Amino acid sequence: MTKSSNTPSSKKNESLKTTRRNFLKSAAALPVMAVAPGLLHAASSEHVVVIGGGFGGATVAKYIRLWSNNSIQVTLVDPKALHTSCIMSNLVVNNRLRLDQLKITYDSLRDTHGVTVLRDKAIDIDPAAHTVRLKAGGNLHYDKLILAPGIGFKPLEGWDKKVMPHAWIAGNQTTLLKRQVSRLAQDSTFIMTIPRSPYRCPPGPYERACLIADHFVRKGISETDEARVVILDANEDIQAERETFSKAFDGIYRNIIDYVPNTEVFAADASTMALDTSFGEYRADAINIIPNQRAAWLLRKTGLTDGGDWAPVDPVTYESSVYPDIHIIGDSQATKQPKSGHMANSQAKVCADAIVRLMKGHAVDSKERLDNLTTNSACFSPITYDEASWLSANFAYDKSSGRMKLEHIGEAHEWSKGNYKEMFAWASNLFNDSFI
Repeated sequence: MTKSSNTPSSKKNESLKTTRRNFLKSAAALPVMAVAPGLLHAASSEHVVVIGGGFGGATVAKYIRLWSNNSIQVTLVDPKALHTSCIMSNLVVNNRLRLDQLKITYDSLRDTHGVTVLRDKAIDIDPAAHTVRLKAGGNLHYDKLILAPGIGFKPLEGWDKKVMPHAWIAGNQTTLLKRQVSRLAQDSTFIMTIPRSPYRCPPGPYERACLIADHFVRKGISETDEARVVILDANEDIQAERETFSKAFDGIYRNIIDYVPNTEVFAADASTMALDTSFGEYRADAINIIPNQRAAWLLRKTGLTDGGDWAPVDPVTYESSVYPDIHIIGDSQATKQPKSGHMANSQAKVCADAIVRLMKGHAVDSKERLDNLTTNSACFSPITYDEASWLSANFAYDKSSGRMKLEHIGEAHEWSKGNYKEMFAWASNLFNDSFI
């Protein structure tokens, strides 16, 4: 992946700033590795199995086929026939998009790129035998296994997601939250909880709070109305786009949003619509619980998290630090890079590049490759019905620590209709690059 055009400026005052022009150039380009192996041939018997058909899994399957000149066999395993994007899913909640507009098929992966798409669920891994056990029965043998299964949730006492939806995995939960939001009135209280960082984003929690507040505004509430959006954040402060969301919470939504940081949620009671927290009991007409998160259950079951919440990997190849020939990308990995669809796409290309090289017998730790080992994450955040902000973060491999180091981060200085329009172009480009 080529280094992004919006690396830090040499001017001290510009070191953490990104212009909209440079952001859009970086976000839209979705660059691939500058030293990608491109059309290398591996032994035709070699087989890569990919678990998870989201942005990470789809991208890595596609690019392994492309960069090996279709010589590496790739099987993508996912229990669903379609992927429903978490990216942009908050716009379903406020009726700006339909859920079916976020559904993406695997047709192009199968028909254009020759990926074998298997609708099934992986229920166990045998690292010694190099096999994956499937729910429908039987085992898949792999030479390389790539895990991109997304996130898992930590349990919360009393939580009933059918009453207090999370809507953090797009689908039925998104639709349920949408219905609840549509019933909110001028005297309603809506509570959303934000988990301890790190967590998957998007969908972004702070943007969701803004869109719920905007829902009240468009219903014509006034300063004398009692409608409230209460944000119970387990973190000490806003975790992303702090300037933007502070301005929104303290400005256009100051009479609607109550932001409460450092709030732990201990238990939920769906029958009384109440939460037991570190600041006492909260009750509401609708509650959106976004639970604390960790690696997906399959990784925990297999021991790939090494006793922690997330799976340690080598960012040069994304190979597991626990078992060889297993690579982990996307939300479940422990590199401290953002857990976003855009980042999963970026990591997938690094991983695909490494696997094709390894199967060809080429080095993955050459100076040229390590000097160009970068990833990036970008997202847009709708703030009102037709205005948005954006955030961009770039990472580069640090040879001294063996880690991905944050090289640059920037956010828009204002939300605008222009950003809202660009948001759809960015999403379309990302969807196409990952799945088409």
